Amino acid sequence: MLKLKVSLVFLFIVFSILACVQTKSKRNSIVIAESKSYEASLYRQNCAICHGAEAYGKEIDGKFVPSLRFGDIENKSDQEIYEQIEHGKLPMPSFKNQLTEEEIRRMVQFIRHDLQGK
Repeated sequence: MLKLKVSLVFLFIVFSILACVQTKSKRNSIVIAESKSYEASLYRQNCAICHGAEAYGKEIDGKFVPSLRFGDIENKSDQEIYEQIEHGKLPMPSFKNQLTEEEIRRMVQFIRHDLQGK
């Protein structure tokens, strides 16, 4: 009887872990390089050079540029992300002269929905 209980607990833990891993992979499953969306195109033109081709972040000159899929960005409001894109925050440059207000709004939604799955 004890072996059965231990087995059931073990199976529950395994299935719980698998559910979390599958949710995370679905959540971040967009492949930007293959996407034909306008937002993915904007990302490739303006963001990929620093945040990486697939938005997982990358190291530049010994400094890590953060992921747009997970991490600190998940704790920022849409308005904070919008302002970061519009005005920049060192070392990130401002994009207010390169992107329209509508394009910046679309990029915020791209980050939230396509990259983060929210």
